[in-house]
Amino acid sequence: MNEEYTDFIEASGLLEYNPDTISKIYKKNPKRLFKRLWQTLIPIFVYIISVGWDKLTGKLKNKKQAIYRSKQLTNLLVDLGPAFVKAGQALSTRPDIIPTVLLEELSELQDQLPGFDGDKAMELIEEDLSNTIDKIFLSIDKEPISAASLGQVHKAVLKNQEIVAVKVQRPGLREQITLDLYIVRNIAYWLKNNIGLIRSDLVALIDELGKRVFEEMDYLNEADNAEKFREMHSHNSKIAVPKIYREITSRRVLTMEWIDGTKLTNLEEVKKLGIDPDEMIKIGVQCSLEQLLEHGFFHADPHPGNLLALEDGRLCYLDFGMMSEVSRESRSGLIQAVVHLVNKNFDKLSHDFVKLGFLSEEVNLEPIVPAFQDVFVNAIELGVSKMDFKSVTDDMSGVMYKFPFKLPPYYALIIRSLLTLEGIALSVDENFKILGAAYPYFARRLMEDPDPQLRESLKEMLFDNKKFKWDRLEDLLSNAAKQTDLNLEKLLDEVINLLFSPRGGFLRNEIVEGLTNQIDLISLSLLKGINNYLPQSIKLSTNRSYSSFNELILNIEPFRNFFKVIQKVPGYSIDIFIKKLPRLINEPYTKEMSFKIAKNVTEKGVVRLVKIAAGASI
Repeated sequence: MNEEYTDFIEASGLLEYNPDTISKIYKKNPKRLFKRLWQTLIPIFVYIISVGWDKLTGKLKNKKQAIYRSKQLTNLLVDLGPAFVKAGQALSTRPDIIPTVLLEELSELQDQLPGFDGDKAMELIEEDLSNTIDKIFLSIDKEPISAASLGQVHKAVLKNQEIVAVKVQRPGLREQITLDLYIVRNIAYWLKNNIGLIRSDLVALIDELGKRVFEEMDYLNEADNAEKFREMHSHNSKIAVPKIYREITSRRVLTMEWIDGTKLTNLEEVKKLGIDPDEMIKIGVQCSLEQLLEHGFFHADPHPGNLLALEDGRLCYLDFGMMSEVSRESRSGLIQAVVHLVNKNFDKLSHDFVKLGFLSEEVNLEPIVPAFQDVFVNAIELGVSKMDFKSVTDDMSGVMYKFPFKLPPYYALIIRSLLTLEGIALSVDENFKILGAAYPYFARRLMEDPDPQLRESLKEMLFDNKKFKWDRLEDLLSNAAKQTDLNLEKLLDEVINLLFSPRGGFLRNEIVEGLTNQIDLISLSLLKGINNYLPQSIKLSTNRSYSSFNELILNIEPFRNFFKVIQKVPGYSIDIFIKKLPRLINEPYTKEMSFKIAKNVTEKGVVRLVKIAAGASI
């Protein structure tokens, strides 16, 4: 048997990415490797020479020339094939490795290639499903509807008249990807050992890319992802996910429900459906945040072709090949980082980046703190809802490139996902701000989530140097109220938790002092009433008037501030407070506060009696 063909067969049988196994395959017979090296390294070498010449002559300092060379690289990657396209896409989310000008061009790198021959697609379907086309389908279009780097989609009709989309992988793809990943990995290994300017572990990046590409090439894995995503969002009537036909799905063939929809970026067509594009964007943002912060399982490639508006007003997600997960600790850590950002606590923010894996514990954080301040302070002054996400991430890219940052894979995909979503939204509304749209959801999570880390983050946001920040509570509540599924009772519980937490001691002291003064004023009002009935000869002199009981209670600053804030929240009712009375009465701190109030009122009363006996006015 031909040795090159043996390599081909061995590579086609690899179901998981394993760099050692791949290396063994191509070391046995380097003929095919050298052939591919010639096809790839010559154009790469020519490109490097041209960029090097520009740098030597100073041309690269010209922004137009830098953009030209960046565009040239993206076109080169497309010409070199799927593995290089995927590598470019992976680098487009790595500001710790790539300078900003190249980052912007790589982010435009499209995962689109010309389709392959329809007859070959039919052969592959029959081979993988062990059946003939006419026994599987009533009809199938040989011309693909769309094509990407890994495969293409054909429209078909099943025997039961159901219309389906059949995704077919490119013939020989696994073998080509395997060989190209081997080449790219060795290039990365050489760069890592010979180019001192590159801090990040490029080999680890390629290995992560290889793992993800192999997952993406396994359509059984994509079917699992689609069904998991469908189950997670089954409660949301605004989200649609195509049904998967397991009996006619394999590693290289994926059959799913055909969805008739309109791309969100096609505004006129969306409006013709009687759908408000802004509403679709809100649904998409809400769903993305739920994926990231609640489920920790998110769609990492929400480009315009993967998000469709349906006639019934639902938003449909397609293509579940690129999914990622975020651990609960990382989700909480991201929210904590936002709290420190809002509080302008850049020192703690730098430590958050260490906890999240962006920086090693050995890194000196001292010069990074002022860099964060330069990036964020002006944006924070405008308010979170007005922050320009793209601008902030661009500025952060410069910081990450300058300092020894190393981006965790999940974060790179989160940024890609949010930037893509913001790009779609900006085509609908040029003033759209992804952080402004996300903040209400973030506020609700911060107020309602029972996670201990988030409870501490909430306290940290609302308490500043032992002073309760009522404006921050108002901001959080007003933003949380924008969520349609807001639970006001749960929010009130969290406010009570804050009051009766160890950190709420000074707030309780304010209430004790306020109630003491108000009860004292009420007792004076009663004394004044009695005084009116006394004979003139023994009447006590008075020099002040007193308000009603309600007014006296509302003169207690914490109560006044809280009622002012809570009354603005939709759904507010005094009945919600009445329901909470048993809990308030049974709180251990309530009894402690009651004893303090009684003691303070008694002391004030004794002092007043002494003053009256001495002839002072009341």
